[in-house]
This record gives sequence, structure tokens and C-alpha cells, in this order.
Amino acid sequence: MEDEAENPRPISVALLVTCLVDLMRPNVGFAAVNLLQDAGCTVTVPRAQSCCGQPAYNNGDESSTLAIGRQVIEVFESFDYVVVPSGSCGGMLREHYPRLFSADLEWINRAHALAQKTYELTEFLVDVIGYKGGNSHYSGLCTYHDSCAGLRELGVRAQPRQLLAGVRDLELIEMKETDTCCGFGGAFSVKYPEISGRLAANKVANADRTDADTLLGGDLGCLLNLAGRMRREGRSLKVFHVAEVLAGMANGPSIGEPEASV
Repeated sequence: MEDEAENPRPISVALLVTCLVDLMRPNVGFAAVNLLQDAGCTVTVPRAQSCCGQPAYNNGDESSTLAIGRQVIEVFESFDYVVVPSGSCGGMLREHYPRLFSADLEWINRAHALAQKTYELTEFLVDVIGYKGGNSHYSGLCTYHDSCAGLRELGVRAQPRQLLAGVRDLELIEMKETDTCCGFGGAFSVKYPEISGRLAANKVANADRTDADTLLGGDLGCLLNLAGRMRREGRSLKVFHVAEVLAGMANGPSIGEPEASV
């Protein structure tokens, strides 16, 4: 009989795809699956998953958020880990669910249990399983945008840079104010469009001043916002989610670029 210590059970990971990835950039989800599998994990993408509830939560709709949160907990709580290619959605599960359910004695322990095993993608790869990277290649000069939620709620900063250091032919140059908000902030960009637009313009200008040809980040909301701003300003920087580059899946049109015609 084989020794279980020598043949440990693969880590069971559930991927929370996120609404934006599902609707706007499925390639990020496929890249996340490939990275997790390359790291030795067994990956499941639960078909019953839905929104994490953040839009309702940010707009004060607590009853809807609680209903969504219960559904998310039921779908994901049986897995060893929950991994999210988004600091924003990861922060919702890990930081906000425990507060959201603090007065609900039936669900508070389940919310805490889920929070304790939820990680942003690069955070999980580096901090939990010590993934060193695959054999990916990206020829270009890149700069990186730190999203507010990933940085301030989850402490994601060094992890994506550590993984990018292993990508062949990729050079990373830091922009000024890399950790300043891009102006998206979910509902913030709708409620305060003038402030949001100014923040996005400043971020895009800082990225452009590095002479980088590619802007990377870990939150699709931020990247969609910045890519849209770049297109409106006629700037030529490509925009990719960090998972796409790490998985060697940044060969097609970048975020905000039209799909190639067949």
C-alpha cells in the first residue's frame, strides 16, 4: 500500500471566476485554471457559482447581499481553498463576509471558515503553495498597477512581481504612484465620474511615462477602466491581466482591443 505521506492528495481548489471575467475576459479564467493545474492543484469551476455580492453590498442592499453570500458559501465551502483572479472579489469573501454575517448566528462560522481559505490568485500561488512559475515567455517592457482592494485588503503587492520575475524576456519597470486608485472602484466610477476620469487619466499618464509597452494588473475592473481610457486617448499600451502573461496566454488581442477578424 502506498504511503500517503509520499503521495499526498492533490490540493482541491475551487475557482471563483468573477462576473467580469466570465462576461468580459474569459481568457483570464482559463489562464488561472492553467496556472493552478501547473502548480499541482485539482481545479473545479463550480457551475452554480454567481456574483460575490459586492455590487449590492457597495450600494447598501444588505438583504440581497446576504442572500448572494449564502449561495456563495454553500457552493464553495467544501473545497480546500477558494482562489479568485481578483483582489476585489477575494476581499469581498475574506474581509467583508465575516462582517456581513456577524449578526447571523446560523451563518457566521461558515462565513469565517470560507474567509480563512479564500485567496487572490497570485497570493495563493506564492504564499500558500510556493509556486515558482512555469516556462512562460513575454517579450516586452511592462509596468504594473496595484489595485486598491488587492493591495489594501489582502496585502497583494510582492506576489505578482515575484512571479513576473520568472517570465522570460519580460522586463518590469515601476510607474509613479503605482498604488494609487485607477478611478474604477465599482460603483464609484458611476457615482463620481469626474473624479474617476481624473484618476484614470493620471494613472494612464504615469504608465505611459515609463515607456512600457504593456500594462499589467490583477483586477479586471481596473484593467477594463484603464484600457478604455487609453483607447479614448489614443495611447498604444497593451493591457493584460497578470494571469494571462504568467500562463503564456497573452498572444491575442489585449484588453480593450478588438478581436481579430477571421
